[in-house]
Amino acid sequence: TMSLHSYVVQAFQDRFGQPPAFVARAPGRVNLIGEHTDYNDGFVLPMAIDRGIWIALRPRSGPVVQIHSLDLDSTASFALDSMRHESAGWVEYLQGVAWALQEAGHSLSGWEGVMAGNVPRGAGLSSSAALELATARAFQAVSGFPWDPPAMALLGQKAESQWVGVNCGIMDQMISAAGEADHALLIDCRSLATTSVPLPADAAVVVLDTATRRGLVDSAYNERRAQCEAAAAYFGVPALRDVTGERFAAKAGRLDDVTYRRARHVISENARTLAAAEAMRAGDAVELGRLMDDSHVSLRDDFEVSGPALNHMVECAWEEPSCYGARMTGAGFAGCAVALVEAASVETFVARVAARYTARTDRTPAVYLCRASAGASTVHEVG
Repeated sequence: TMSLHSYVVQAFQDRFGQPPAFVARAPGRVNLIGEHTDYNDGFVLPMAIDRGIWIALRPRSGPVVQIHSLDLDSTASFALDSMRHESAGWVEYLQGVAWALQEAGHSLSGWEGVMAGNVPRGAGLSSSAALELATARAFQAVSGFPWDPPAMALLGQKAESQWVGVNCGIMDQMISAAGEADHALLIDCRSLATTSVPLPADAAVVVLDTATRRGLVDSAYNERRAQCEAAAAYFGVPALRDVTGERFAAKAGRLDDVTYRRARHVISENARTLAAAEAMRAGDAVELGRLMDDSHVSLRDDFEVSGPALNHMVECAWEEPSCYGARMTGAGFAGCAVALVEAASVETFVARVAARYTARTDRTPAVYLCRASAGASTVHEVG
């Protein structure tokens, strides 16, 4: 199988008759632990994966960007000096990044290119953040402004929330911008401080795609956010991040049952995420796995954002002796789970979990080993 890097270079050559000047890439991500904590100013622990978006490009004269999506066999273009909302299709992510970069004072040059990706769309592995950061990298390559990962992550988030109109936390863009090979990134979603923590040496990360896609979860997501805000107001703090486990235990008694459980998830999940980073620093895969299991139970029972397919998948993983831990990952309801597995047993784990899941659900899952990868980068192709 040709690498996506080679694939976009060859496709560019076929289309333009010469090699590209640059290849920009940015990764998708899987969140190991720290779910629904980001919009509560809390902690998350994602890793960038070896799947993402690649763009082969060259500068062009004039303020126009033209891009061909190889995956969708579709070409789009827009003028940097007269952008407007067109289709709300995939090109809006590129336009949104251009808009956010210009709003931040960057002077942009035009370019043309081709792109392809291998992050499954709608699976909760952040194909949109990968597209945003690859686009920012493409603009940086031709325009020459400095590359600052946290600043670029914030502009990607701004593009998604204000141009595309999808409310999102900062985690996805931050890990796509600032990921490190063989490490996860502990992100403080309030300060945006990041600490890279190594993956345990004898453990592998496996993404378990249930082959279900989430339907209308926006309303459920907005409801959870409102419940968390109500709980923060009850405790008199800006965000649930500010409530310790002790304070929760002492003061939560007058909350209604639902708000109580929502808050308990977020507060316990923040503690688990910090403990998971400590376990990783100690190389303790067993403890990291146990924390992942606890996270799933909390998301299932207290935050109520799991779903039948996700629960089946996690239970299939839990039944394998080589599994240190597994949990749903992402916003929930459908999409993917993530498992931490003994590295030596990964192939057996993948085959057995996929077969078991199919036997229980009649669905064929996508199950793949993921390597922790570096954040968004550019390769200069032509001297």
